[in-house]
Amino acid sequence: MPPNNDTLVQDILKRAEDIYNLLSPGIPTEWLSSDLTVAQMRVMLVLHSEGPTRMSVIASNLDIALSTATGIVDNLVKKGLVIREADSQDRRLVICRLSPAGEDNLGKLWTSGQFQMEKLFEGLTADELRKSAEVAEILYKNILRRLGVKDRSITR
Repeated sequence: MPPNNDTLVQDILKRAEDIYNLLSPGIPTEWLSSDLTVAQMRVMLVLHSEGPTRMSVIASNLDIALSTATGIVDNLVKKGLVIREADSQDRRLVICRLSPAGEDNLGKLWTSGQFQMEKLFEGLTADELRKSAEVAEILYKNILRRLGVKDRSITR
């Protein structure tokens, strides 16, 4: 009898963990040389994913006190990575967003991750790369379906 879907998912997750453990501690130097705290990085990631956001949303997403979120954002503003603005609808509310320098900072971390991914494909045959591309496309289409977004697949 072939394995069921739950078993296959667990097999995939186990292999992903094996891959991660083989590559550890391959932490990109960009991450290690950053002067950002983990809390600051988390705030920046929230702003990246949410876009311009109220302070209360940041605090809620990170499950921290509003005063804690304010202190973290204060430090990011001092570093030039976040911009605070008054809400155009209600001047009492503060909207936070990544500055161009903040976007650039996250972009560099993303690029280092992309480089790490590229190294995983080194040494694969053309057939193995095609299979990998198929798997990536399957996962992409599944995400689009789950989000209810129209398919923007790569056509070759």
